[in-house]
Amino acid sequence: MVKETEVIKIITFGMITPTVAVILLIIILVVFGPGKLPGVGKAVGKTISNFKREINTVDAEIVSEEKTKTTGEDEAKQEG
Repeated sequence: MVKETEVIKIITFGMITPTVAVILLIIILVVFGPGKLPGVGKAVGKTISNFKREINTVDAEIVSEEKTKTTGEDEAKQEG
């Protein structure tokens, strides 16, 4: 039988809990200092934005290729 603590571990696997978030913020504050935090935050925000934009571009290319394949298959069926 699965214990309740095992279920909680499974559910929270890969999630950042509030305690972990606070510890990470303290470490970042110590490493970069309060003066550089706005710049670090801006850089992280730009990085995430660029990553999302590239993901959307790749998704659009995949959809476009799938449409091209489907159209090519339909034409082949009509010819054959």
